[in-house]
Amino acid sequence: MAKNAKKSAKNEPAKKVVATNRKARHDYLIEDTVEAGLVLTGTEVKSLRMGRASLVDGFASDRGGELWLENVHIPEYLNGTWTNHSARRRRKLLMHRHEIEKLLGKSREAGHTLIPLSMYFSDGGRVKVEIALAKGKRQYDKRQALRERQDQREAERSMSLRRAH
Repeated sequence: MAKNAKKSAKNEPAKKVVATNRKARHDYLIEDTVEAGLVLTGTEVKSLRMGRASLVDGFASDRGGELWLENVHIPEYLNGTWTNHSARRRRKLLMHRHEIEKLLGKSREAGHTLIPLSMYFSDGGRVKVEIALAKGKRQYDKRQALRERQDQREAERSMSLRRAH
């Protein structure tokens, strides 16, 4: 078992995180999350095992009743040959039909979208993506969230100083 892939005390499955979309939590209000599998080629998996991927511009879309992950950048495998993949190709998400219908129903509401939050290897070595149903934040919401975090940090700092004296 790898160093990063240790099981936690709560008996949760171990995950080796390849990529996270940190900006998504700043730009969107996350309402629901779902884990989905991905249909990948061999060179994509090898590239992911090297820890190379970017979820920044990624989103999920509906095509014929199936969910597809688009604009996720998995760079070409360095030792690949003519079988190498294209970096930003559309990848099929593997989910149960009822999960897909539930997510699509919610995402059709105004202002909602499906975005990837993280990509990781599960315990069995399969690549999984955490997909979030998200609603875009307005600029003043982002400023307010930053202000709240800063106020919380200052309060914790003053409490720790008070405990130290």
